[in-house]
Amino acid sequence: MTNPNIASRFDEIYNSTSRQTLALITAKCRDTADIADILQNTYLELYQALSRRGADFVVNEKAFVFRIARQKIFRYYSLAERMKNFISTNAADEDGEETGPLEFEADAFDLEDYAVGKALLEEARTFIQSKPEGTKKVFYLFYDVGLSIPEIAAMLSMSESNVKNKLYRTLTELRSLLNEG
Repeated sequence: MTNPNIASRFDEIYNSTSRQTLALITAKCRDTADIADILQNTYLELYQALSRRGADFVVNEKAFVFRIARQKIFRYYSLAERMKNFISTNAADEDGEETGPLEFEADAFDLEDYAVGKALLEEARTFIQSKPEGTKKVFYLFYDVGLSIPEIAAMLSMSESNVKNKLYRTLTELRSLLNEG
């Protein structure tokens, strides 16, 4: 059973640090796809620390959460690099020869509308992933997190015009690419 003091303290810390922690993680991540995982792991570690040590353990909330976030970023990327040496994402035949990427049953869904929508989404995702990391971060914060342009500018230490430029120029290019197809 959850201790109400720990749960309320966790909520208090989360509410006061989540935006700044998201900004830190977004700025430090190599890949925007990793941001949500690292953020979740950071606050899971916070909750576990509060559960082990008590609700009054954390004195400087921001410093404590930032330290956890930096550790999670470091561990995430060092583990990812180590795992690349051991795990193959390719399927193998009976002789152990690699035959190409693994295919999962969920990838074979056959409805035409779904397939067309998925193809367009994948094309858009590939296009966004080909952009510089700063542009990917702007897109992530604007569309996935729902931050405003001024908030993004503050988090990424950019001018608002730079954020708008990255966002709108890339949207124009994306529309052009999708309209051609």
